[in-house]
This record gives sequence, structure tokens and C-alpha cells, in this order.
Amino acid sequence: MKGTPYYITTAIAYASAKPHIGNSYEIVLADSIARFKRSQGYDVFFQTGTDEHGQKIEQKADAAGMSPKAYVDKTAGVVKEVWDSLNTSYDKFIRTTDEDHERQVQKIFKKLYEQDDIYKGKYEGMYCTACESFFTPSQLIDGRCPDCGGPVTPTEEEAYFFRMSKYAQRLIDHINAHPEFIQPVSRKNEMMNNFLLPGLQDLCVSRSSFTWGIPVDFAPGHVVYVWLDALTNYITGIGYDADGDSTEQYKKLWPADLHLIGKDIIRFHTIYWPIFLMALGEPLPKQVFGHPWLLQGKGKMSKSKGNVLYADELIRYFGVDGVRYFVLHEMPFENDGIISWELMVERTNSDLVNTLGNLVKRTISMTDKYFGGIVRSTGAAEEIDADLKAVCEETVKKVIADMDGLRVADALTDIFNMFKRCNKYIDETMPWALAKDEAKQDRLAEVLYNLTEGIYLGASLLEPFLPGTAEKIAAQVNAPLMKLSELGTFGNYPSGTKVCENPESLFERMDVKAVMAQVMAEHPEAFVDAAPDAQDGKGDSKPAGSKDGKDASKSAGSKDGKDASKPAGNEDGKGSKEAEEAAEYATIDDFCKLKFAVGEVVACEAVPKSKKLLCLKVKLGEETRQILSGIHRWYEPDQLVGKKVMVVTNLKPVKLAGMLSEGMVLSAEDSEGNVCVMTPEKDMPSGSEIR
Repeated sequence: MKGTPYYITTAIAYASAKPHIGNSYEIVLADSIARFKRSQGYDVFFQTGTDEHGQKIEQKADAAGMSPKAYVDKTAGVVKEVWDSLNTSYDKFIRTTDEDHERQVQKIFKKLYEQDDIYKGKYEGMYCTACESFFTPSQLIDGRCPDCGGPVTPTEEEAYFFRMSKYAQRLIDHINAHPEFIQPVSRKNEMMNNFLLPGLQDLCVSRSSFTWGIPVDFAPGHVVYVWLDALTNYITGIGYDADGDSTEQYKKLWPADLHLIGKDIIRFHTIYWPIFLMALGEPLPKQVFGHPWLLQGKGKMSKSKGNVLYADELIRYFGVDGVRYFVLHEMPFENDGIISWELMVERTNSDLVNTLGNLVKRTISMTDKYFGGIVRSTGAAEEIDADLKAVCEETVKKVIADMDGLRVADALTDIFNMFKRCNKYIDETMPWALAKDEAKQDRLAEVLYNLTEGIYLGASLLEPFLPGTAEKIAAQVNAPLMKLSELGTFGNYPSGTKVCENPESLFERMDVKAVMAQVMAEHPEAFVDAAPDAQDGKGDSKPAGSKDGKDASKSAGSKDGKDASKPAGNEDGKGSKEAEEAAEYATIDDFCKLKFAVGEVVACEAVPKSKKLLCLKVKLGEETRQILSGIHRWYEPDQLVGKKVMVVTNLKPVKLAGMLSEGMVLSAEDSEGNVCVMTPEKDMPSGSEIR
């Protein structure tokens, strides 16, 4: 194990915009795995980066009045800043505009063409700009992109194609022979049943309708299809050469041990990428893991709705390790995870403050008080000590097994269960009672040694996940963190060590109402579309899954708080299709609770305390109301005056940015996040009922 190479990659982030916390989850997940492997003694190389070509970026740059290169220079810098803010330890940040990458992509394309894996043809089909993907009409779902649900456009252009079917059976055989290749198993089944077994169509690998891409050097007017360009970063970044002159680093690291990607791009990484590698005569990566999504509430984050959460903002509230803990702990192995402000406050208080922070502070404070900070093992053991030691030693084994299976959330749960056992040990041994008896000083010292050892061992296990917190604990117990390769039996903490004086709290307790009030004040547009009880701040102060706010330790869908990794409304963690479908439907009674009417905007102005809100004066028959709407990004005030709009009229009035809002203007949003207000087809009088 010691010195054994371990190559891990993330998907390279698309350099079209700042990544939100759902995008950022992947880099933290990969970082925790990379740090864990380093602690085990592996020679880790961890690569991430940005995907910078394609039609979507060309359009974004044009809209921003910038050249595509200037645009991606800026956004790639933003991505790198976000990754760095999360204390990630990547070894290389590759950009697909790097000269050495572009040069190799051209050589790869030409090599595949010369060996007749790529041929020239004509493409006619449906294209999704958001996904940079082509689809046949039969692959669409309700006429929309099967991956993102966005719009597709008919496209016809000259293009080069890759002969996918030539390698399909070879890939099927590989997957069958290597069951660990695609994880989780559900992703493997999806790829086999939905794509490989029905038969692969040839893949378009060049475009001629736009220019922002790597030119095909022997075919003027063509640029390399973004997925062939992006996927090859995993080998070009470590020194692959299509002419056979690859570097020693490439020979050392390839094949990759783990490609860590989102489940939405699993097809590209488990079908297209392996086939490209087969055509190049290169080994396939050892494993591709398609992780689930981190959702805001019950759905994806949307910039237009104002519900997008960014890492830097969450760090401002919860700290770097608070954010790392949440995204790692709350994401199940296979099902989507949920993030919300309330749940983050609840996890901070219950896990980081109560379970961990209080344990460390109490133990060190008692050692300072009773022994001047000196931790000694006296050998005055009792039967109860054996159970604590067994739990600690077993936790090391459990965490290693968890990480071998990429079950990061389970590893964190096991570590915190060990901390909980240490807290229970305090209650069982009652050090404050032992301190009153002079004859029990050796026993008291042994108890505090056992606690300090448990904390020290736990901090060493915790380092890959919460590196900053682990270092703080190590500083407070005055001992360097141990590598996982050094962990074994209980008793590694050096007896006679002096801990710090006056230990600082690792995490501060948070008040959910205060946090929500601050969030609402800073981002009122995020609550424009919220339910009435959430808009006034009264309904959103309770943690998910709690009826009265009294049971803050339980996660959504959990009866006793013991299985926080299971999705809401499900006891076995497998997902209840019937419950999900039932939750998605509204009855006619639900619909009738809301009242809609046509309104006429008679005045409109920007809201001083918000960049996104507009204040509209809307005439509804004989009545005129003030309505705040988060649409300033798409409309200037004068564009709305005189426009007929559709209004929800019976929502409870709320204050946003210090101003009263007496309704909601309905809008439509496309997959690109573009928004337009809903207007009646014909010129209807203001106040007309919508039904």
C-alpha cells in the first residue's frame, strides 16, 4: 500500500458560470477520498479542472460582450476560487484551453480518423445546447432533452462521426467481467439496459455550426465535439501522447483508480469514454462512480428562483468544515441528498457543537482543572473501559471498510458514533465525582486519558473529511495527527502530554430563527415564491421532519433520528415510488384554494435594498396592489408598465426587503434559467378571474 499510486479525478466543471453548492459537493467528496488514501500511505494524484469549449460558452461570452477565451479565463478563475475556499487538496487543475491539452486532442482526433474509427458524414437530429448533446426524436422525453429536460432544436450540419458499434460488444464484455467498473450498481444497470444492449448509434464528434472549440486541423470549419475534447483531459493532464511518447507520470498513474462524476453524465464516462480508450489502445479506468445530486428542498437549484446556494456564502455562516461536514454527511450513497438552511443549522448544533465540540472542550477543561493539563495513563482500568476501547478500535475498521466502498457518509456517521460513545463514557464514569475522592485520582487520570485518546484517534480519522477541525483538535491535545496507516490498537496518545489551556469552542451554537431572519434580509428574492407561512419566517424555523421544532435531532423522514441517510418518507432507504407520486399530485381542492386574476402594471420601480426585486403597482379591477417580484434580472421597470400579467391574489401579504408584497406575479422559466412573466393571450380587462 505504501507508495502505491492512486489516481482520482473529478468531472471538469463547465466554465459557463459560478458553481453552486450542488456542483461543489463533488470536489469535496473527491478531496475526502484523496486525503483518506494519502493517510493510508498511497501516492495520490488528484486532478480537477474546467471544461471550456462549446456552443453554450460561445453564446454566454457573446451575451457578456467578451471573447470566449476572456470569458473562460474569468469563469475558470471563479471555479478555482470556489474549490480553494473549500480547502481541497487537488494536485492539478487542468483547463481544456491549455495548449498541451488542445495539441493532444487534435492528435487523438487525427489518429482515430486515420484508423477509420472516425468518418465524415452529415448530422440531422435534435440538439440540446445546455448538455452539448445530440438526440434522435425517439430518445426525447415529451419532446425535450432526456438528460436535463430542456428544449432541443432541429440541427443539420456536416460532421464527423465515431463508429461506436465497433466497440460496443467489447465494452459489454468488460462491464460483465468487471462488476466494480460502474458504481453504484443501479448506474451500471441503467447503462446496460438503456443504451448498450439496445444497440449504440454512431456518435457525432465534430461541429461546424460554431467556432469555439479545438479546430480539427485537417478539416477547416470543424471543431472537436466538446465531449471528446473534455473526456480526454483525464489522460492529457498526466502526460498522454497520441504518438506513443507518453510521460513517465502517465505510465505510473494510468489507468485511473477512480473517476468521480455526477449521475447526469454517467453515460459519457461509462460508454463513450471507455470506447474512445479502446480505440486508442489504452486501458480503461478501474472504476467510475456516479454520485447522486444535492437538492435544494425537493428540486434542483435555480438561479432565477433565487434558491441557489453557493459555497462561499455558506462558509460565511457555517465555516469551511461546517459546509464540508454537511455535504458529505447528508448525501446518501445512491439517493439524492437535500440541503437547506434549517437543516444545516440543525446539523451544526446537534453534531458539530453537541457531539464533537462539547466532548473536546469538556475533556480538556477537566484535564486542566484536575491535573494542570497533564494527561496520564495510570493503568487504573475498569471493565467499562474495555467497551470504549473496543468501539474505538472497531471504528477504525468500519471507516476503512466504508471508504473502500466509497460510502463517505457512512464513514462520517461511524466516526461521530464513536464520539457519542465517548460522551456516554463521561456520563458513565462521572469524572466530577471521582475528583472529589483523593483515593480515586489514578482512576480519574485514566478516565481522562481514555477520553483524550478517543478524541485524538477520532480527530485522526476525521482529518480527510474536516481537515481544519482535525488540526484544531490536534493543537488542543498537543499531539500531531496520526496517519491511518499508523492507527491500530487503542493507546497511541503519548502519556504525560500537556493539553492546551482554556480550549476554544470548535463550533458555535446557532439560532435557526436568527439565521433565517438574516438570510431573508440578505436574500429576500429567495422567498418570493415560498409558501405563505414560510414567507413570514414563522414556518421555516423548524427543521425538516419536525412538527413543532422540538425534535431538532431527527432528520427528514426519520422516526428516531438513527438513520439520517435515508430519504424522507421511507424507512428502508430504497425510495417509495408511490409516496413520491402521491406527493407530486395536487387535488382540485388544493387548486381551488388559490385565486388568480389578470392584473395591469400601472407603475414599477426597482427595490432599493435588493438587486433582484422589482416593486410593481398592479391594478386588479377597482383595486391596486403592491407586489414585489424577483424579475429585475430580466426586466427593467419601464418594460413592465402597461403590461397585463397573471397574479395570485390570495397569498398572505409579506414584507420583503422592508416593503409589503400583496400577491405574486406568475412567470415561466426555461432550462437555461430565462424568465418571462405570464400574460393573457387576448387583451382581458384587469381583475378578470383566471380559472
